[in-house]
Amino acid sequence: MSIRGRAWTALLLPPVSWFVFEQGLSTLLHADCTQWGIGLAWGIVSLTLCGVAFRIAWPLRQPREGLADIWLARLALVTAGLFALAIAFQTLAISMVPACLR
Repeated sequence: MSIRGRAWTALLLPPVSWFVFEQGLSTLLHADCTQWGIGLAWGIVSLTLCGVAFRIAWPLRQPREGLADIWLARLALVTAGLFALAIAFQTLAISMVPACLR
């Protein structure tokens, strides 16, 4: 995969991971609110995907061929951290407040 392809993958993986986490978790907990353990596992997997995106983008932040690739990689690092924080807060909320009470 090219440097630009890796940068775009790292940039798009965290928001897609967060979106699938939010929508899937909402559907799951509305269908059966007692399955909060699956929500915790899903949150950990989504956080892992953000970590994978961070790991993909980390070596790309150094100057190479194109300035656009460097900025895409740096933006991917920020995006991975931002969406990891959002997923972590939602996962923490799942563990603190049972879904059946909401």
